[in-house]
Amino acid sequence: MSTSRPLGLWSATALVVGSMIGSGVFLLPASLAPYGAASLFGWAITLGGAILLALTFSKLAMRWPQTGGPYVFVRNAFGELPGFVIAWSYWTSVWCANAAIAVAFAGSIGSIFPGMTATPLRSAACALGALWICAAVNLAGVRQAGRMQLLTTVLKLFPLLLFGGIALWFVDTSYYRPFDPGSESLPNVIQATVALTLWAFLGLEAATVPAGAIEDAERTIPRATVLGTLLAGIATILACTAVIGLLPADVVKNSQAPMADAARSLWGPAAGIGVAAVAAISCFGALNGWVLVSAQVPLAAARDGLLPQRFAKLDARGTPVFGVVVSSTLASLLVLSNYSDSLVQLFTFSILLSTAATLLPYVASSAAWLRTGETRGRVIAALALLYSLYALIGTGSESLLWGGVLVLAGLPIYFWQRRRQRANP
Repeated sequence: MSTSRPLGLWSATALVVGSMIGSGVFLLPASLAPYGAASLFGWAITLGGAILLALTFSKLAMRWPQTGGPYVFVRNAFGELPGFVIAWSYWTSVWCANAAIAVAFAGSIGSIFPGMTATPLRSAACALGALWICAAVNLAGVRQAGRMQLLTTVLKLFPLLLFGGIALWFVDTSYYRPFDPGSESLPNVIQATVALTLWAFLGLEAATVPAGAIEDAERTIPRATVLGTLLAGIATILACTAVIGLLPADVVKNSQAPMADAARSLWGPAAGIGVAAVAAISCFGALNGWVLVSAQVPLAAARDGLLPQRFAKLDARGTPVFGVVVSSTLASLLVLSNYSDSLVQLFTFSILLSTAATLLPYVASSAAWLRTGETRGRVIAALALLYSLYALIGTGSESLLWGGVLVLAGLPIYFWQRRRQRANP
C-alpha cells in the first residue's frame, strides 16, 4: 500500500460503517416508539433509499475518483457555484454532526459514570474532550485515523449484531402495535419516520470524500460504499426493531437510553452497562470518522480556489491540519453555545442543523449522475433523487428553513473568494 493512499478496502468500509453507526441506532427507538408498527415502513423505505444512494455514489465515484465526494460530483456536473453551495452545505452538516455525536458520547458515558455529566458544564466538557481526542488522532495522520476507525467499527458492529440477533428471540409481538394515526394520515406518519430513520443512514457517502487517500479508488470506493451501507443498515434496523419489541411504547419513548434499558430488562444491570459502553464506543468511532471527513471537504474546495488555500495545505503526514482544527473548533462552539441546555435538547438542535444541510448534497449528487447523460444507472439515480426529495420534505418546514439559512450564509465567502482571485490572477 502506498504512503500517499493509506486507506484500503477494509479501512474505507469501516469509514462508511463507522460514520453511519453512531448515536442514532441507540437513540432512535425512543423517537420511533410513538409510531408503533408504522416505523417498520419507514425503515424499509429508508433502507431502500440508502441502497439507491449508495449505488449512485458508487457510480459517481467510479467516474470522478477525486477527494471531495458530493462537492466534486456536483461541481463537475453543474459548475463552480453549485459545487460551492454543496461543499458549504455538506461541510456544515459534518461539523454539526460532530457536535451531535460528541454530545451523544457524553450521554453514553454519563449512563456509566453519572458524575461525569452531573451538570451541563461537565457534560459539555466530556463532549469536547471526546471531540478533541478524535481531532488529535486525525492530526497524527490519515493512516492512524483509518486504523482507529477499523478498530472502533469492529468493537461496535459485532456487539450490535449480536444484541439484535439474540434480542429478537425475546420480543413481545404485542408491542408492535398498529399505529393509531389520530389527526395524522398514515402516509404522513410514514414520511415522518423516514425523516427520523434517515439520521441513522447519514454517512453512507463517507468513503467518497477522502478519495485521494484511498488505494485503487475507482474499485475500492464502490465496494466499500455498498458493503458498508448494507452492514450498517442491517445492524441498525435489527437492533432498533428488537428494542421496540422488548419494552412498552410508553417506556421506550421516555427513555434516554432505550437500548441499554432493553438489555437491562433482559439480562440485568450489567448488560445495561455493557450496552452503554458499546454506545460510547460507537459514538467515539463515528466521531473519529466524521472528523476525518470534515477536513477533506474543505480541502477539495480549497484546491479548486473556492475556499482559502490554508484548507488545502497538508503537513508531512498528509493531514489537512487547518481543516481539522477549524471544523473541530466550529463543532466546539456549537456545543458551548448551547451547553446550558439538556443533552437531549442540544443533541436535537445539532441533528436539526446537520440533517437540513445533508439532504441538499444527496439531492444534488443524484441529479449529477442524471446530468452526465450516461444511460447506465439512470433509473437508480432517478429513484435516489426522488427518495432524497421525499425525505427532504419529511424533515419539516423548520429544517428546510435552517437549510436555506445555512446555504445563504456561505455565499458571501464564495463571492469574496472569487473577487480575490480576479484581483490576483
